[in-house]
Amino acid sequence: MDKVKLPRLIDPLKSAMKRSTYDGVYSTSLMERLVGSVISCGDFVSVDVKFLKDAQSLTYFQGTAKAQVTLLCQRCNHEFPHSINVEFCFSPVQGADTEEELPEAFDPVEVNDHGEIDLLQLIEDELILSLPIVALHAEENCSVGPDDMTFGIIEPEQERKNPFAVLKELKRD
Repeated sequence: MDKVKLPRLIDPLKSAMKRSTYDGVYSTSLMERLVGSVISCGDFVSVDVKFLKDAQSLTYFQGTAKAQVTLLCQRCNHEFPHSINVEFCFSPVQGADTEEELPEAFDPVEVNDHGEIDLLQLIEDELILSLPIVALHAEENCSVGPDDMTFGIIEPEQERKNPFAVLKELKRD
């Protein structure tokens, strides 16, 4: 079964009433910030989202996003493939006052004036946040070993006289 392109804007309240499930892809050409954060990116980001209502009638949506990217190892300066797998759970809010009423399991997401969320931007944000702070190979796969990470020889420090030796001499008297 081929995955379909997902809509950019979604009304979470209507989707939750219908118990909608979206299983599809976004083109990475629409995700300029993600593409700018990595060396290269696969053609598509796979997304699976379910819109639901909980026991308190709170609307929420949860899902996963998966992408293949290429990062630059900060240790050896070579490119390496990296898989991004993100799980998320959001509840739509309008205004800052309703955020305090949400359970901890839900992250708030602001809806626009029409009650819609920009799902593409939300997924892109989650993917960028899941990138490693410092991109590194696994040590066994990296061409730079622990012996290669030394930067010169540290000479032993010269022996200096103890500044308290004078006090020691005074104490003897």
